[in-house]
Amino acid sequence: MARILVVDDEIGIRELLSEILYDEGHTVELAENAAQARAARLRGRPDLVLLDIWMPDTDGVSLLREWGSQGLLDMPVVMMSGHATVDTAVEATRIGAVDFLEKPITLQKLLKAVSAALARPTLARQAAVAAAANPEPAGSAAVSSAAAAGTEQPVSSVAATVALDPHQAQLSKISLDQPLRDARDEFERIYFEYHLGRENHSMTRVSERTGLERTHLYRKLKQLGIDASRRRHSESR
Repeated sequence: MARILVVDDEIGIRELLSEILYDEGHTVELAENAAQARAARLRGRPDLVLLDIWMPDTDGVSLLREWGSQGLLDMPVVMMSGHATVDTAVEATRIGAVDFLEKPITLQKLLKAVSAALARPTLARQAAVAAAANPEPAGSAAVSSAAAAGTEQPVSSVAATVALDPHQAQLSKISLDQPLRDARDEFERIYFEYHLGRENHSMTRVSERTGLERTHLYRKLKQLGIDASRRRHSESR
């Protein structure tokens, strides 16, 4: 996962973004002003910076311009503001920001912006390396050959993969001769364990997938005796 620097003078915004990003598996560093952001940048290059525009000492656009003039703008920067004008957003983009988030920041917009920003430099490097090494992508010849030969993955292999899913197997073992409450608990336990595994124990994503508010989700998992800890999950693997 990525190392993300969050720069915002509002403690509530910093804590909210930190919680969401940490839940996604990222390492998060916080700065409440430009001075702390400079120090964090000098300690090491983050993979992404979420930078507030309006701050008391130095505004985000000025800091962005400063990093650019010093050759330190070699990481994607997403600007954030609740009061910025279109001209300000355009200026930040011209200097080097890759995106702009308007406050209040929704969960979906944050995750989408972070994902796109982190993918951008990676894709650029991959494209450059591939172009320098081989004008034709390495996998294209194999795909073309397979297409010419008329080969494709057998449907039976896909069906076998689905059939082997352990959660599907567990569902089939739920007894219908027990009280409804007990059967429901068994189903919910399998259901939530499936989604936790699928989303790598990211409570943010599990909350989205299941349609449950996070507090309700935590309460439900505790009630079912399910350990939602990412750490314990990783240790058991």
